[in-house]
Amino acid sequence: MRTALRTAVPVVAVVVALALAAVAIVLFLAPRHPDAAPGAESTPLPSWAPPAPPPLAAATPTGPGIAGLADAAWLDETAAATGIPRRALAAYAGAALVKAEAMPECGLSWATIAGVGATESDHGRHGGSRLDEGGTVVPGIFGVALDGDGVALIPDSDGGEIDGDAEADRAVGPMQFIPEAWRNWHVDGGGDGVEDPQNIDDAVLATANYLCRASTAFETEDGWRSGICSYNSPEVYLGTVARFAIRYAELAQTAPPR
Repeated sequence: MRTALRTAVPVVAVVVALALAAVAIVLFLAPRHPDAAPGAESTPLPSWAPPAPPPLAAATPTGPGIAGLADAAWLDETAAATGIPRRALAAYAGAALVKAEAMPECGLSWATIAGVGATESDHGRHGGSRLDEGGTVVPGIFGVALDGDGVALIPDSDGGEIDGDAEADRAVGPMQFIPEAWRNWHVDGGGDGVEDPQNIDDAVLATANYLCRASTAFETEDGWRSGICSYNSPEVYLGTVARFAIRYAELAQTAPPR
């Protein structure tokens, strides 16, 4: 793995970040009725998502960040088959490739990361936002104020610098990090020298780093559930992520052979 893509999370921060995990993503901004996930029917939500076949790596990376690590044709075909925006898919696939090289025991698949991205913010499209060419959400995505009124109470921790709210924290960006969690897991996934929770590359690599700290066995049901539960614990959340991940993996297999 390229040194530019390594996370710089101190070991002492891991315990703090894990403690914050249950509230780091307290709401998912693109909540769907369980039957609204792609291809879903009126059946119980799945309990987990088995790993998807890995993305095809580019013979030569096309850029300095994770978005340039996956094969361009694989991205074109898989985006068309799954309906995942290509720019978001490039981040999911790149993060999976990074973790497969740096921490193969984790077993985190691109489809599971995509399932989280779909559930959290509809791949950065929540509320009419979109990903620009560099992968930054425009306009930025901000969750509700975590002021204890029907949600977790998380007093302001950043003076509004990250989330624009100096009274209570808000989850931000396509993967919905609260400011304290972002300070623990910030990383430059885009290779542009900037660490931005509103950028899909940065946010997705931070998510992958976090998930692979929370669990090192995503290829098993217990490991998958443990990892996703650490990100957001409601059972409906786990089931929704699993349903998206399973469907994306299935749809990817229907892409025309290269």
